[in-house]
Amino acid sequence: MNLEDRKNIHGFRLLDEQMVTEVNSKTKLFEHEKSGARLLFLENDDDNKVFSVTFRTPPTDSTGVAHIVEHSVLCGSRKFPLKEPFVELVKGSLNTFLNAMTFPDKTMYPVASRNEKDFRNLMDVYLDAVFFPNMLKDPEILMQEGWHYELDDKDSELTYKGVVYNEMKGVFSSPDAILDHKILEILFPDNTYGFESGGDPEVIPELTYEQFCEFHSKYYHPSNSYIFLYGNMDIADTLKFLDGEYLSKFAKQPIQSAITPQQAFTKPVDKVFPYAVSTSEPTEDKSMLSLNFVVSSANNAQSYLAFQMLAHLLLDTPAAPLKKALIDAGIGKEVFGYFTESLLQPTFSIIVSGANQANKEEFIAIINQTFQTLVTEGIPAKLAEASVNSFEFKLREANYGGRPKGLAYNIKCMDSWLYEADPLLHLAYEPTLAKIKAGLQEGYFESLLKKYFLENPHQAVVTLVPQPGLAEEKSEEVKAALAKHKSSLSEQQLQAIIEQTKKLKQRQETPDSEEALAVIPLVKLSDLESQAEVLPLVERAVENIPLLFHPIFTNQIAYVNLLFDTRQVPQADIPYIHLLAEMLGKINTNEHEYGELANEINLHTGGIYYDILAYADKASDEHFYPKFRIRSKALVTKLPQALQLLGEVAGNSSFSDKKRLREVIQQTKANWETSLFRRGQQIAASRVLSYLSPVAKYNESGLLSFYQFLIGLEKNVADRLDEISAKLEQVARLIFNKENLLISLTCEEEGFGQFENQLQLLTSQLGNLPFKPSSYQFELEKLNEGLMTSGKVQYVTKGANFRREGFTYHGSLKVLETILRYDYLWNRIRVQGGAYGGFAQFERTGNMVFGSYRDPNLKESLQVYDETARFLRTFNVSEREMTKYIIGTMSQLDSPLTPQMKGERATMHYIRNITQSDIQQERDEIISTKRETVRNLADMIESAMKQNYICVMGSEQKIKANKELFGKLVAMFE
Repeated sequence: MNLEDRKNIHGFRLLDEQMVTEVNSKTKLFEHEKSGARLLFLENDDDNKVFSVTFRTPPTDSTGVAHIVEHSVLCGSRKFPLKEPFVELVKGSLNTFLNAMTFPDKTMYPVASRNEKDFRNLMDVYLDAVFFPNMLKDPEILMQEGWHYELDDKDSELTYKGVVYNEMKGVFSSPDAILDHKILEILFPDNTYGFESGGDPEVIPELTYEQFCEFHSKYYHPSNSYIFLYGNMDIADTLKFLDGEYLSKFAKQPIQSAITPQQAFTKPVDKVFPYAVSTSEPTEDKSMLSLNFVVSSANNAQSYLAFQMLAHLLLDTPAAPLKKALIDAGIGKEVFGYFTESLLQPTFSIIVSGANQANKEEFIAIINQTFQTLVTEGIPAKLAEASVNSFEFKLREANYGGRPKGLAYNIKCMDSWLYEADPLLHLAYEPTLAKIKAGLQEGYFESLLKKYFLENPHQAVVTLVPQPGLAEEKSEEVKAALAKHKSSLSEQQLQAIIEQTKKLKQRQETPDSEEALAVIPLVKLSDLESQAEVLPLVERAVENIPLLFHPIFTNQIAYVNLLFDTRQVPQADIPYIHLLAEMLGKINTNEHEYGELANEINLHTGGIYYDILAYADKASDEHFYPKFRIRSKALVTKLPQALQLLGEVAGNSSFSDKKRLREVIQQTKANWETSLFRRGQQIAASRVLSYLSPVAKYNESGLLSFYQFLIGLEKNVADRLDEISAKLEQVARLIFNKENLLISLTCEEEGFGQFENQLQLLTSQLGNLPFKPSSYQFELEKLNEGLMTSGKVQYVTKGANFRREGFTYHGSLKVLETILRYDYLWNRIRVQGGAYGGFAQFERTGNMVFGSYRDPNLKESLQVYDETARFLRTFNVSEREMTKYIIGTMSQLDSPLTPQMKGERATMHYIRNITQSDIQQERDEIISTKRETVRNLADMIESAMKQNYICVMGSEQKIKANKELFGKLVAMFE
């Protein structure tokens, strides 16, 4: 291939190529000459390939049009004229990631797969969806995904319905989400960031079909697109496909989508907004105070990285000076904040929850005073170094959990590429990191504090204050407005809405034809790996302590997990185990004050984390192994310091500082209060299973039960500090002993010797109590609670245990999860019901749960669960559709694991007595699932539903209106 051919491949002109060692990729930047599409390729040996197409989509109102279009383009297209190609892909592809995301100024459509054929199929469906969607000729797609008037007959109540409408009602039920929205609205009054790209439920019904189509026509053109490719692929063949199938159909055109910068304020702004709390909820200590700044530019690589470090330094650790100053002054209960980077003009927020509006002036004064002191006296060198080290570790580890690396890199690229800068600006971080490290000696962080905080008038104080009854008031306003609108309609107009409602329901209830379904490309069952992956696990013992070693390439990082059996702790003290997990690392040890301890941890490790979980035996929810897990990671060269710190925290934490104990209790409770809405699905699902299952009862003790325990603790905390201190001391002494310890180590083989040689630094600080486990006898009761909040949507769950009905676990239940999530529940709960989603989960122990999230309904969703058996008895799909369900299930089963995740999963299997034979059997049963296998599950589901264990978290009004369903109504906030 000559130079000219290399520079123009299938219509793509090569603009630049270079090696980016930080992401181990050779990068190529192209422009498609005919259409104007930009394309970046990161070439490397990663088989988890990523494709995405992103459009710059700045909204000009809060109707949520960007978000609704994101949902709607995936509802059928030119080549794939089904109702839901997205769902068919999820069911029948080997994807490792498949989603779409709306940001304040862009919309991304990423997919990932390790299978070549599957990857091309995913690209094809997504490109056809964004460029040739059916939404432009089918108004019912906007009605379903966005909003519509719903009216069954002339005497019924007129209501709003729509997936995004209910999703955003759920989002806006959370005070922290309301605050995030208001911060951007106030900081950016004149540009796109002042609008809610996700959609404000009060504004969504203003969106017309014409505006909806116009938004797509304006922005969804290749000239406004950013195409990203990552991984090991034939780039020439991929470019040929992109050009031939899609981009060559378009001619380059100018598109006005650039973000207009917000002009800087000349003076700070101060705004107060209400948020809804339940009528019975007290309002003291329920306000949220925030001070927010517009800082620098997304295209300034150094400040972009430095502000992430500054947020950590100032607010994220127990050593954080700003957090400490606000807590010491008693300004609220929990202090946090963040740097928001995916904006042309990034923002920095400092937030206090559990506060009062009266504290606002003091809040601002303390922040400014702390900044002034740090600028004048300098940031402590060790604190700054610790935060830089913490971020450097994250950058080098590049551990994004279950998400593909390519996706994380794509988002980083967009943080500069979208704003006309080099897409590699934030990926090639070494020069930036070197400048920041050099700047530590020259007051670099201090200069940022001075310039962007102390001397920056572009700032806003945004306060949220609780208003009891606001949710009911807003609900009545919407009802009244709809009633007024209905009364203004003629008979003909009413009939048109009734017909429209019927037509939409008929569309939703009519399945796609076999011919339509056949157009979705599919891999074959023979493309599946028949053998289950063997996760490395070698049983060893060091100092007579059992050790599970996972020899995996980790790039010289050691993942050390300590699992202490907690059964020595009496049943009555289980809540204190969870409280202990909240305390460790945030309180003094015998060697370090808690701020110094945080610095040492950040200097020498990639973090130490604490949690409690009960591992159920594979065949029974009654036999379980509760563990206090301390997870840590560090470079192998830093193992001596890491093990010393692990031992210090576990064996030498001090519970004598009563003031600090009180602070952590208040912080933890405040944190729970701000996150309860976001965790609705988890809370309701764990709660319903806790009515019937011992292992679920134990695990639930760390969720809503723990929050209720914190409420009780905080009410008279001053009088109980001696008791709390003594309890924590006792519980720690019972748990942190060598005899009830299991160690899990994931690293290369050569790292094991260094670990073994240094382990005594940890074990010498642990106790030697003999292990005498308690026997836990939980009182299980069918509470069937309605958990009442000021939220506007529900999380509706129903649970059971199928083993107690005489059924056993079978791999086909995993296929059933896929069928229910993406077929039955998707259609009944989401498409027809308007909820954001629904799911079903079946565990080896027999525990099972059905759930919905951000659901406008309650009783109707429970009825859907009860009718599942009827659906299964008539389940009769084609062989092709059955294959699709199996492939989709295997895609979930085989999602790539990081080395850390492999070690943790192997450990979990070991503790639960799950053998490789069990794993292979489950896999074989999934692959061999037939239609009749699924139909045969109907009796199990019917029997389980009759157990009638339910739990709903949601609107106080809705729960009270259905109170006959519940055994107990519970006010979530007191």
